[in-house]
Amino acid sequence: MIEIRNLVVEIEGQRILDGLNLTVKDGEVAAIMGPNGSGKSTLSYVVAGREDYEVLDGEVLLNGENILEMAPDERAAAGVFLAFQYPLEIPGVGTMTFLKAAMNAQRRHRGEPELATADFMKRVNNAAEGLGISKDMLKRALNVGFSGGEKKRMEILQMALLQPAFCILDETDSGLDIDALKIVADGVNALRSPDRSFLVITHYQRLLNHIVPDTVHVMAKGRIVKSGGKELALELEANGYADYRNLAA
Repeated sequence: MIEIRNLVVEIEGQRILDGLNLTVKDGEVAAIMGPNGSGKSTLSYVVAGREDYEVLDGEVLLNGENILEMAPDERAAAGVFLAFQYPLEIPGVGTMTFLKAAMNAQRRHRGEPELATADFMKRVNNAAEGLGISKDMLKRALNVGFSGGEKKRMEILQMALLQPAFCILDETDSGLDIDALKIVADGVNALRSPDRSFLVITHYQRLLNHIVPDTVHVMAKGRIVKSGGKELALELEANGYADYRNLAA
């Protein structure tokens, strides 16, 4: 379970998160929706451990442990995964080299032996097949020359291989056509389990037609201003965010 308590965050003197509280239970898929500038992506970056943000107050507890005291790699090893809105291209770093290094780093953290090459290849190929990731893509440098949909599928592949406890999807639907969206959503849904939770950040209902949330939270001016069931997303799609901007004022 992830529990965020009174999180206050600034960047360059500007307050972005202003006493945010949020709980996501084990096995839960929680969606966060809100207008541009409400702090949704900032929340994802702070939880994952990106630098540049100054945490003035609050805690982020993963199974009772405050991960704000951990380095980014320690948070990843503890089970935090962030799928970026715009995944980076990393020239010179082979996709398979990256995947094997990431998987073995987490295994070392858990005190497990590193994967043998044959076992690693089997795991990657099995997971890649379900996501429509070709062997040619796996041979290339990480994300280099990939389309937007291919980059998002590659992130879901990473998630499938690393098996994190808490997965943050930061506008995963950005730039995807309907076919790519369905492939990515199917990959996420295949990972739903009682001991894994998701935080899905999105502007639009269309993603939530495919990744159906258990709860929906509205974010405005750095705080959660309303929470409800999946029907809340339909209300937002129909009426917009104007009422919630006023609630946060």
